[in-house]
Amino acid sequence: MSAPAGPGAPGTTGERVDPVVRIQVEELLVDEAELLDDRRFEDWLALFTDDVAYTAPIKVSRKSPAVDIVEEIGHFDDTRSSLELRVRRLRTDVAWAEDPPSHTRRLVTNIRARTTGLDDELDVRSNLLLFRSRGDRGDYDLIVGERHDRLRRVDGRWRIAARRTVLDQSSLGTKNLGVFL
Repeated sequence: MSAPAGPGAPGTTGERVDPVVRIQVEELLVDEAELLDDRRFEDWLALFTDDVAYTAPIKVSRKSPAVDIVEEIGHFDDTRSSLELRVRRLRTDVAWAEDPPSHTRRLVTNIRARTTGLDDELDVRSNLLLFRSRGDRGDYDLIVGERHDRLRRVDGRWRIAARRTVLDQSSLGTKNLGVFL
């Protein structure tokens, strides 16, 4: 998948959205975080379009001016059907990476919404901090990154048509990435 166009990318005007639309975008992302933290995965899936692309490329450390994002490989590269499969798997007894389930808290901040030049689409960037703990030992993971979303209005509501999450860590300290970003 190609990355959602960001502000200033070809084909976008990059203008800030009006405050009413900005509040709608913020509410969507905050509601999404709550659904994930509450493990309401089926409701979470309803926030996506049928043609969604959901990716997290690998960030590498290189000397300048080399590119530091490798798009060809990633932590995940999902479509609507693979997201549905992942959700169904989490409801079984073979999702060992999430058995017992992780305790998570997602903080979504610095939400920036801009126009794309298309009436029913927006480019949105936000920062994500994911706290994740497992078991009773007190160990936890912090996963931090920036999300690039393309939102599309479908039947009068904003839906996520593409998500590209670029994590700030080149090497993840977590044993697995069995949770959604």
